[in-house]
Amino acid sequence: MNALRTPDERFDGLEGWPFRPHYADVEAEGSGPLRMAYVDEGPADGPVVVLLHGEPSWSYLYRHMIGPLAAAGLRVIAPDLVGFGRSDKPAGREDYTYARHVGWVQDLLFGTLDLQRVLLFGQDWGGLVGLRLVGLEPDRFAAVVASNTFLPTGERPLGAAFEAWRSYSQTVDAFPVANILQGATTRELSPGELAGYEAPFPDESYKAGARQFPALVPDRPDDPGGVANRAAWEGLRTFDGPFVCAFGDSDPITRGADRVLIAQVAGADDQPHETLPDTAHFSQEDAASRLVEIVLATRQRADA
Repeated sequence: MNALRTPDERFDGLEGWPFRPHYADVEAEGSGPLRMAYVDEGPADGPVVVLLHGEPSWSYLYRHMIGPLAAAGLRVIAPDLVGFGRSDKPAGREDYTYARHVGWVQDLLFGTLDLQRVLLFGQDWGGLVGLRLVGLEPDRFAAVVASNTFLPTGERPLGAAFEAWRSYSQTVDAFPVANILQGATTRELSPGELAGYEAPFPDESYKAGARQFPALVPDRPDDPGGVANRAAWEGLRTFDGPFVCAFGDSDPITRGADRVLIAQVAGADDQPHETLPDTAHFSQEDAASRLVEIVLATRQRADA
């Protein structure tokens, strides 16, 4: 497997990004070792929160949340998914599968870091990967905050908004990462912030993972990801730690998925679910302060 590695100087002086990278070698389904980057901030013995990003972002998406959560005493782990951020980027689109993404994150969190009693914050593909892990290894998790995400099984239509996004992602000549982030955010990002999102991708050859992600969302029952997610739902339904949905009011991609999660996950009963006002798909950009409050309150309930 040929993997690209973004030069370190691409990340020098990024706006609002003071965090030092950590690295681990991870493997999944015969991929061979790949270097995966992650942020590790806050007290080493603090309660753990894992922040999983989606596509086409990286842990930079959490720059307004990492510091406040760490200052509140949490150990904050924010990985860059393989293909994104400072993590290695396999050059072939065929190198990326749903199962491999789950395996790479699982190897980092539970192999290398051996994390216990995790509060998962998952948005977009951070939820597609993270919720699968909650279903597979529920004993590793204390709580979940799900934001603009879902765990699709291929048994329901993905919706016109997602289909339009997937078609665009597969046909556009140059994949405009910063424009995609701005287009799914209600607030105006600064030039420096837009540059932060472009930093991991010196040219189109580095974007195979970003291109492939939309094609990996299960859209039929026999899709391998759908089959695996149906099995994961068996564990997810019985997860009884605090499970909170905090969805944006302006995200057509995942609209309504919170109702499914709330209705089916045991730990979602009697939780203070919230619809975030003036918040689009990338809720971390539009409602970071409120999301920090939600994570801290959820962590407190989990540890009570």
